[in-house]
Amino acid sequence: MKKKPTSRLSDGTQAAKSLTQVLKDSELVKGMVKESADELASVNLVLNEEFLNRNRLPEVETALERSEAVEIKVQDASEKLSQVNRALEKEVKERHLMEQELAKVMDQQKETLHASLHDALTGLPNRVLFNDRLEHGIEQAKRHGWTLAVMFLDLDKFKTINDSYGHAAGDAVLLTIAKRLSETTRNDDTICRHGGDEFLYLLMEINEDQDAAIIAKKIIQAVQMPCDVSVGELKVDTSIGISIYPRDGTTVEALIMSADAAMYRAKQSKSGYAFASDNPTP
Repeated sequence: MKKKPTSRLSDGTQAAKSLTQVLKDSELVKGMVKESADELASVNLVLNEEFLNRNRLPEVETALERSEAVEIKVQDASEKLSQVNRALEKEVKERHLMEQELAKVMDQQKETLHASLHDALTGLPNRVLFNDRLEHGIEQAKRHGWTLAVMFLDLDKFKTINDSYGHAAGDAVLLTIAKRLSETTRNDDTICRHGGDEFLYLLMEINEDQDAAIIAKKIIQAVQMPCDVSVGELKVDTSIGISIYPRDGTTVEALIMSADAAMYRAKQSKSGYAFASDNPTP
């Protein structure tokens, strides 16, 4: 089974930490070896001075020669350990750099993925993400026998705002409306910007049509509140079409089309919202 990138990043971080600890331990050992080499050299110096003017016994001479040989080996070991530590230090730095680069790439991937699934202006999920969640919702509804609803929202006379006050004012209104719509969603629901002044709303689980109607009324009230933008207070209304799974469709496309058609009927009748089943197809 392949590890996730975040798992590999975590493994790399742990490896870098372990390597850093090894370097610390190795530096400690290096200090002990260096200290031992210095002490041994000091002892040998004292011994040499002690026996400088005396006749050395063969056994003492041999022992001193061995001691001096050990001193050389210890000093050599200390130097080699220093070389190893320098290599370890370089490896730690390289691992830290790799870890930073990997984290940067991971952040860029997250940003790219987020941008591909969210609307650039409002930050809401876009149609791609909405369709995916609706597809998943349909599968869940089939499995558990749930009923779910899709709402198609259109802002009434929004074009007038763009024409009269400019696109900057229109964008400010859209941002305000998007924030209000987000505040009306339940934890498992999804609101997306479908495009222009159109939004889609997925209600994951409802018991009856009235549940969707209550949400629709809350949305209408929220949208109707004046939007305080740079040119002053601007007001828009919304028309909402509601389709119910499985009554009005069993696919993503069918549910959105049914809600879209119901939205146009709500706009024509100025009723605020309408269900797709209010005008069933013969």
